[in-house]
Amino acid sequence: MKNVDMIPVVNLLTSPAWEDYRLLDSGNGRKLEQFGPYRLIRPEAEAVWSPMMDESEWQKASAEFIPSAEENGGHWKVLKKLPESWKIRYRDLTFKAMLSNSKQLGIFPEQACHWDWVTERIRSRKEPVKVLNLFGYTGAISMACGAAGAKVTHLDASKKAVAWAKENQALCRVPLDRIRWILDDALKFVQREARRGSLYEGVILDPPKFGRGPKGEVWEFYKGFPALLEACAGVLSEKADFMLVTAYAVKASSVTLYNALSEVNRKRNGSVSVGEVCNRDDHGRMLSMAVYGRWMANTGEERK
Repeated sequence: MKNVDMIPVVNLLTSPAWEDYRLLDSGNGRKLEQFGPYRLIRPEAEAVWSPMMDESEWQKASAEFIPSAEENGGHWKVLKKLPESWKIRYRDLTFKAMLSNSKQLGIFPEQACHWDWVTERIRSRKEPVKVLNLFGYTGAISMACGAAGAKVTHLDASKKAVAWAKENQALCRVPLDRIRWILDDALKFVQREARRGSLYEGVILDPPKFGRGPKGEVWEFYKGFPALLEACAGVLSEKADFMLVTAYAVKASSVTLYNALSEVNRKRNGSVSVGEVCNRDDHGRMLSMAVYGRWMANTGEERK
């Protein structure tokens, strides 16, 4: 058999260090979650099984997101009194959580495994690390990078998301000079950075299935992702350490990310790992939330 070592191993990553978040149960197209003191219900298409907990436990929820026929549309139905926002902690990081116009709360708990990974990568290096975080949303991983000592360029097309991320920076007490805020189209910005000779040791991408830039630029994952990934590889420095891609709500598999990351880094000395980021509920079942791919440089020492 040829090229046996080219067959990727699919990893299932969880984030067991959480104290302020729990996936309590899931099933029948919904999930029951604990965000700090508040229990919430959100739709979850992956949960095609039956719930394990009694319905009375689900009825203790403070709010439920009711989806509409429109993709990603819907509204929150508040069942018990909730504050406008509250704090949620992970290790030494603190974030603002709140009900948004979508089903999101400003935090993706399953990505905590990525926060730990980039923190380890950054702290293990003796040289300064510059990180580019594209589609940065409310900045959880930007805070993890900044708290670890990296200089972070955080880009998002949403003014509201960037404002929220700045609140998280204050909550996490990340020094102001650690984060540079950019409101722009991802591909256009990366292309400008390449022309300016601005290089990074780490690049993080969390691209949506569909979106728009600040000037109405249209983003579609399958059309835009190959060019953007190639452009990102072009702004990696000679001492580049990692690339991290997480993909939600797309039909791409982890094998897709494996092939794409392997191709753009084919001239670099490193390795690619892929898989799914998952939340594990109180009954031991895992709920897959997204696929991910990581490229990391070989350093001569064993790293996770």
